[in-house]
Parts: sequence; C-alpha cells; structure tokens
Amino acid sequence: MNSSQDTIYATAHTQVADFAFDDRVAGVFSDMIKRSVPGYGQIVATIGDYAKRLVQPNSNIYDLGCSLGAATLSIRRHIEGRHCRIIAVDSSEAMIDRCRENLAAYVSHTDVELKCADIRDIQIENASLVVLNFTLQFLPPEERDALLSHIYQGLLPGGALILSEKLRFSDDTIQQLLDAQHLDFKRANGYSELEISQKRSALENVMKTDTLEQHYARFTNAGFTHANVWFQCFNFASMVAVK
Repeated sequence: MNSSQDTIYATAHTQVADFAFDDRVAGVFSDMIKRSVPGYGQIVATIGDYAKRLVQPNSNIYDLGCSLGAATLSIRRHIEGRHCRIIAVDSSEAMIDRCRENLAAYVSHTDVELKCADIRDIQIENASLVVLNFTLQFLPPEERDALLSHIYQGLLPGGALILSEKLRFSDDTIQQLLDAQHLDFKRANGYSELEISQKRSALENVMKTDTLEQHYARFTNAGFTHANVWFQCFNFASMVAVK
C-alpha cells in the first residue's frame, strides 16, 4: 500500500482539531499506523491466518472500519475458492477510495463489496468472521455493547469476531509503565515530542479506550462463551471471540 510519510503533526498547530479520518490522514495512514501501533503488521497477517482456519464456505466476512483494506487483503489471500463475500465498511470516503485502489492492485476471485457507511447501520448476516481492527474504540462507549450483540446475532455457529484495541488499565502503575513503553516506541519510529503531544490532543475526545475486563464483559453480554487475547504488545491487544 502506497503511503506518504506522516508529518501531519510535525509543525505546531495554533489549535489542534479533533482527529478525523479525512483525506489528509488517509494519504499517510499506512505510515501512521505502522509507526504508532506496535505489532500492527503481525496482527494484520494473523487475521489472514485466522480467516484460513475459521471462514466457512459460502459465508460472509465483515471488515468493519476497513480503512485502507489491510485486513481485507490479508483475509482475501487466505480464502480463495470458498465462494465467500467480504463486506468492507468505512465511514470515511477518503479511506474507501484508497481501499478500492489497493484492492484493485491484487487479482482475486473473492468478491469484496465496499461500503461507505456507519458500521452501526450494517446488517450482519450469514457471517463466519467479523473484524473490528482498532475500530470499536472510536465509537461512543455507550453504543459498543449493542454493536457486539448485533454482530453475535449475525454470526454462524462457530463464527468468530476478531477485535483489536488500544487498552486502558485499572492499575495506575501498569498504565504508566506501558504508556511509557508506547511513547518510546513512537520516538524510536521518528516521531518528535511535538508530534506525540499534538496527536494525543487530537485523539483525546475521539478515542475512548476500555480495560480488558470491560472487553471480556462485553463479549459475555453479547452471548460469546469463548473469548481470549491472542496478541498483546504494550497497551495494544487483539482478541478473538467464537460463537
């Protein structure tokens, strides 16, 4: 996926606006997320491995909050010949436009339907796999339970949800330690103190994180009886829940 270097917060802003997945962010998103989220590449690659194991023939796969299509591409590479359909959804037209370009660069017989829409308005049906890859954290917290319940109802028996999120911790010592590790990760990837500070301000009112305990409770409330973390690096984790 082609992407320019992320310099959005490299110069001082008089006023830092709330973070938005606009054309400017879409143009640098691949660089931004690789330099900001530890283990992102491993997560995306492993989502494809899970798809190979979990996706059922003649079923639907949903990538909710698909951004540039990294998870969709990873899934599609592993399910050829199963006569499935991937529904990739994002509310940002800029992301959808670039996702379409990325998908067109790879030949595949698996149909991908791109939708520019609110993921809360998507009907989930005949699904063997649903992916929320760093998406749920951008929804209002009071609306997250309803979305997971909706996903659960649309999953086939044996179907799975993969959920990746930045975590919050109830233990202040652990929170401070892992936050510090994450900041060092971003510094090591070339982000300046100004960039780190301004990006934090931009996300403050937009991204609300949950604890791992809250995620597990949400899985249970939705109806899942099998759920666990399969990847964690610092304060970022990916979980799988199976119906």
